[in-house]
Amino acid sequence: MNIDILCVGRLREDYLKDAVNEYVKRLKKYCRINIIESPDEKAPEGQGNALDIKARQLEGSRIIRHIKDDAVVICLEIEGVMMSSEVLAGVIKDAGINGKSNIQFVIGGSLGLSDEVISRADIHLSFSKMTFPHQLMRVILLEQIYRSFKINANEPYHK
Repeated sequence: MNIDILCVGRLREDYLKDAVNEYVKRLKKYCRINIIESPDEKAPEGQGNALDIKARQLEGSRIIRHIKDDAVVICLEIEGVMMSSEVLAGVIKDAGINGKSNIQFVIGGSLGLSDEVISRADIHLSFSKMTFPHQLMRVILLEQIYRSFKINANEPYHK
């Protein structure tokens, strides 16, 4: 199984980098994990809706370049479907059973995802109705992917 995390922006804080590296290390036992970062657009507060839309479109065009035709694409969106860890584990397991060896998770930047990226998604996933920093979502997502593989392998970790 190949898992890509397509994300806007770079991690700046060492503690987040350390957490990402730890989960990437743990996941190597279960899958090939690849984190693909694309540059974020500067979005000064109050720049206006038209400029926000343009920035989202630019970020989206960079993300779309990395989406594989045969991938299951899961976009993280506040308005997406909330699911339990067990259900996410089932989604990952079912992808493999159905011959899909590529799953790509997409995390947008501070302005969210472009319509083009959203329309390409096979699954729209929400972790909460709350807003989280997109850099922190990378860590949370990796932990849930790791938890999913542990659930699917019937290994202790998930409680």
